[in-house]
Amino acid sequence: MGASAAASMQMVAARPCISASQGMLTSRAAVSRISRALSTTTGFATCPRICYSSPLGSSKRSGVAIRAMSTESGPQGLPIDLRGKRAFIAGVADDNGYGWAIAKALAAAGAEILVGTWVPALNIFETSLRRGKFDESRKLPDGSLMEIVKVYPLDAVYDSPEDVPEDVKANKRYAGSSNWTVKEVAESVKNDYGSIDILVHSLANGPEVTKPLLETSRRGYLAAMSASSYSFVSLLQHFLPIMNPGGASISLTYIASERAIPGYGGGMSSAKSALESDTRVLAFEAGRKGKIRVNTISAGPLGSRAAKAIGFIEKMIEYSYVNAPLQKELLADEVGNTAAFLVSPLASAITGSTVYVDNGLNTMGLAVDSPTISS
Repeated sequence: MGASAAASMQMVAARPCISASQGMLTSRAAVSRISRALSTTTGFATCPRICYSSPLGSSKRSGVAIRAMSTESGPQGLPIDLRGKRAFIAGVADDNGYGWAIAKALAAAGAEILVGTWVPALNIFETSLRRGKFDESRKLPDGSLMEIVKVYPLDAVYDSPEDVPEDVKANKRYAGSSNWTVKEVAESVKNDYGSIDILVHSLANGPEVTKPLLETSRRGYLAAMSASSYSFVSLLQHFLPIMNPGGASISLTYIASERAIPGYGGGMSSAKSALESDTRVLAFEAGRKGKIRVNTISAGPLGSRAAKAIGFIEKMIEYSYVNAPLQKELLADEVGNTAAFLVSPLASAITGSTVYVDNGLNTMGLAVDSPTISS
């Protein structure tokens, strides 16, 4: 990424360091005089150089734009710099979900990437990585490929080996893998790398998601809560001791937490509500205990493999496109970029927040494509 903010001012001045009437700035000569004054007056030694610009191809000189410029060479702008940071992303099992997009964004910002993959999907995921099937998806803005330093087997439904039922232990899909409970994975990461700076929860599962809430069993409801909500509590509980102060944790939620979304059932809406409530409580507790920030991203619908389990994701995407204030496709990269911002020093005062990345759909109270409206 670009040079750090310490190496360059990297900012636009909200106001000039000296006062000047509008009339003084209506000619190039006036601007030139101000620039010379700033460069020779010791009282303004810390001010940025003031420059002017005019629209290309315009011969008019009645309007002059004033902007603050760094006196040092190097990339301009305010960079997200995660170099020297280590991230653990729980819930990456393919290359088309939000977890993958977040991993790419953090890697592009310079972070070292570790991922936790659901045990039954581990073999396919690692094989695809090894054979280069994800190489096109791994491409970063600079042309390099995202490097996943290590993939850990993980099933965040189980906190410790004692919690794993015998039928799961004997399941052939778990054969050959070990140390995959939350506690064991945290210990493995500690033994391998010592500490992390960023924790990402990209996990959700509701075995009865296609059932209306009135038809959801207690077992199905609690399973959704366990996999989609409590798993975040467990991850932060076990990883917090190895997170460096000033670090950050994020999760992914959905607007069904606060709005009725028919078809998004099985207790998943309740799980997302719990996740958002837990985000606020964990922000306080982790902030006080470890100086860790905790936020969640409420992302719009994406046609990922996992999302297709609800059965009508394509219709949800179409509905969002038609009714959101920003009438465009929502890209996974946009969620990834938001995540990179939230875990970066640029968001150092943001915690306990639900950040919407859905083209503004959450702000709407009426469907503009409703037949009632059109008639």
